[in-house]
Formats: sequence, structure tokens, C-alpha cells
Amino acid sequence: MRIRGRIGDWPVDLTIELEPEEWAQFGRHGDVMASDANPAPLPAKPLAAAGRDDEPLRAACDLLRAARQLEGPELLERLESLTGSFAAAKRLLVRLRHSAQVRVVSEGDAPVYVWDTSTAS
Repeated sequence: MRIRGRIGDWPVDLTIELEPEEWAQFGRHGDVMASDANPAPLPAKPLAAAGRDDEPLRAACDLLRAARQLEGPELLERLESLTGSFAAAKRLLVRLRHSAQVRVVSEGDAPVYVWDTSTAS
């Protein structure tokens, strides 16, 4: 697998080589094959479609929706208080970052998480 692009001003050219059994680890949900073609992006899953057993995510959404926007470190701290675990808070932060209902804006030193009322239900 080859990954090329840029991170800021830095060019990136990364080659990843894995043995067949290592690729199989990635294929838990189906066969994964290395190819030069770019896969089609998956559609964003709205948070409203989250499972009923996903109370921490709902609570995180409610927290951000009520605040309308929070800086990343403050949101992480609040999520850690909510979950009682730094690791769980980080997972929720990543899930929020990739949600269609949340915009992440780079302002200053910390990203700002903004609840997007134009897509939120």
C-alpha cells in the first residue's frame, strides 16, 4: 500500500508492506485487498442513527449541542468527566470529529468543535 500526499508543507510518501496474515487481521468485516485505486469514501453516519445502547455518545452530543461549541481540550475534559475514563473520552472525541453533525474549526492552538445546527436534528 502506498500513501502519498502532504501534511502541511511536508511531502509524505509512505509505503506499507504487510504479510497476508497481517492483511487478514484488517479484513475482519470482509476481504481487504491492497490496491492503488482510491476507495470510495463511506457516507457519514448521522449520530441520530446511533444504536440504543450508545448512551455515552448521546450524552456527548447533548453536551456539545447545549454548549454549541467547545475547544478540544475543554471538550475532552468534559467527556472524561462524563465517562470516567480518558481513553473512552478520546474515543468519543474521535467519533464527534467524524460526525456529519459536528464541524471542527482550527482556531489558534486548539481545534474548536462546533455543533452544526444546519445538519443536526
